[in-house]
Amino acid sequence: MAATDLTVADESGAKFVEGPPGQGFMSRVRDADRVLEACFAARVRCALLYAENLTAAFFDLSSGEAGAILQKLRNYRIRLAVVCPSGSVQFSSRFGELLAEERRGDHFGVFETREAATEWIRLTFEADAI
Repeated sequence: MAATDLTVADESGAKFVEGPPGQGFMSRVRDADRVLEACFAARVRCALLYAENLTAAFFDLSSGEAGAILQKLRNYRIRLAVVCPSGSVQFSSRFGELLAEERRGDHFGVFETREAATEWIRLTFEADAI
C-alpha cells in the first residue's frame, strides 16, 4: 500500500490524514514514514488510523512497536488517533497503562468510534489555533 492510499479528510474544518478502514497498512515501524509523508504533503498535523491498519504488536507494549511509532510521530508533531472498537484488539496490560498516561496529553488517543476520534482531532485542532 502506498502513501497515496491514505486520504485527507476534513471534519468541521479540522483536516487529517486517514488510513483505509478495514485494511492492513503498517507491517513494521518504518511504515510510519508513509503517514508522515502524507501529513507533510497535505500540510496536516493529525492522522487517524484504524486498529486494522496496525499490527497486533502495536498493542503489545513489550514489542516496542507502539513506542517507536509514537515517538517518530511525536518528533514531527503529528498527533495520532486510532479507532479501536471495544474487543476488536487485545491490549497488553502495559499498553493499557500507556493509554491512561496518554489521556492527559493531546498526541495520541484510542477511540471506540471514528466520530469520537474525529471530535478529539477537532478539539486538538482548535487548541492549536488559539
